Amino acid sequence: MAKKSKTRSESITAPTAAAKPIKDLAQARKWAMARGVTEIECLVPDLAGVARGKIMPAAKFFDDTGMALPSSIFMQTISGEYPEEHGDFRYDPSDGDLELRPDFSTLCLVPWAQDPTAQVIHDALYHDGRPVEIAPRQVLKRVIALYHEEGWKPVVAPEIEFYLVKRNIDPDYPLEPPIGRSGRAEAGRRSYSISAVNEFDAIFEDIYAFAEAQELEVDTLIHEEGAAQMEINLRHGDPLALCDQVFLLKRTIREAALAHDIYATFMAKPIAHEPGSAMHIHQSILSTQSGENIFTDADKRPTAEFFQFLAGQQRYVPAVTCMLAPYVNSYRRLVRGLSAPVNVQWGYDNRTTGLRIPPSSPANRRVENRVPSSDANPYLAVAASLACGYLGLTRHLSPSEPVSGSAVSEEFDLPVGLLEAVRLFEDTEELAEVFGRSFITTFAAVKRAEFATFMRVISPWEREFLLLNV
Repeated sequence: MAKKSKTRSESITAPTAAAKPIKDLAQARKWAMARGVTEIECLVPDLAGVARGKIMPAAKFFDDTGMALPSSIFMQTISGEYPEEHGDFRYDPSDGDLELRPDFSTLCLVPWAQDPTAQVIHDALYHDGRPVEIAPRQVLKRVIALYHEEGWKPVVAPEIEFYLVKRNIDPDYPLEPPIGRSGRAEAGRRSYSISAVNEFDAIFEDIYAFAEAQELEVDTLIHEEGAAQMEINLRHGDPLALCDQVFLLKRTIREAALAHDIYATFMAKPIAHEPGSAMHIHQSILSTQSGENIFTDADKRPTAEFFQFLAGQQRYVPAVTCMLAPYVNSYRRLVRGLSAPVNVQWGYDNRTTGLRIPPSSPANRRVENRVPSSDANPYLAVAASLACGYLGLTRHLSPSEPVSGSAVSEEFDLPVGLLEAVRLFEDTEELAEVFGRSFITTFAAVKRAEFATFMRVISPWEREFLLLNV
């Protein structure tokens, strides 16, 4: 499987070349007809990053691309429930429809479908044409627009970790590593093992084939630290385009695994004694005028902007942790000694810090945010991380000194649980300037409702230690 040997492209100064995007309905119709497409999956990512939408016959879609869904789709919890009205959080009393408009640049095939099928990501709009401010794609667009107003263009590269696990239809049973082609499940740590990846070659060949059919630019595949834990990296580029790719790739990986009777999970901490799964985000900022990386000056040294961006990450990442680690399970990953950060210290090529400066040429200087977990909505995680850097740049903040040794024993900077993270998110006024108060109120309400759902479940720990002892 030759593709496993690929390594991350270092260049961050110019986004990678891609196929010429489809711009309008006429081009989309011509593209679909050339491929015999009979159905269109009309997708919109909700707050959790779940694909909502409708499936339409291609002929109907191209006759009338108008589509509507109720406004409540952006207020639904991961369990399918809705928050109670409280404080500033209120529903549209009519639960009226939102208009969904296709972004034809995202049109691509659904390669695992039996009949020729395409998919296209949509934006949500009010009837007067205003974008829906709580829709994740719009949250990211809003942050990108703030950068553009300053003459900056953000560039990101995500790294996505996930586990392959045996099929598990009973949630009361712990997850287990799957059986590979050797007939055995993994045991022990097999970081970067090629043979461990080869155990699941058939799945990864499908992932690569599906990704190629969708023009998703997969860069590197490696085996991570956990049992049957993998990491796939995407090549750097425009934040919105990269988040669209992550959104589609997570779906692709799940489908490829299911075809082989295996689950792929992006839970932050799916197996108790194994490391958690992260979604590290590499970030750099270009000047829209010169196209150069603003983190490096003419003498190839780090600029004031580099340190300001870094300082913004340090100050505000704790306040946006609920966007980077959005579930109760996410905080099981953010603990000492399990290959995950517990603070927002920074260092050069230091994987124990929450913020790492990877080795690179001066032109490719970037900041890696290691706090986000793999369960995060990519649009919201990237928006949150870039928002922190933006606030540092526009407020001219200064970072702490870099950590040269281990940061594991340093002070715990991050919230230790979901409710603490949500409170900090709501109380940080600067975030309302970036995201809008409506999004903050809605997101916080959904997270609290999800926590309430979690609290209705009695865990095995409680039955083990409380049942006969208290």
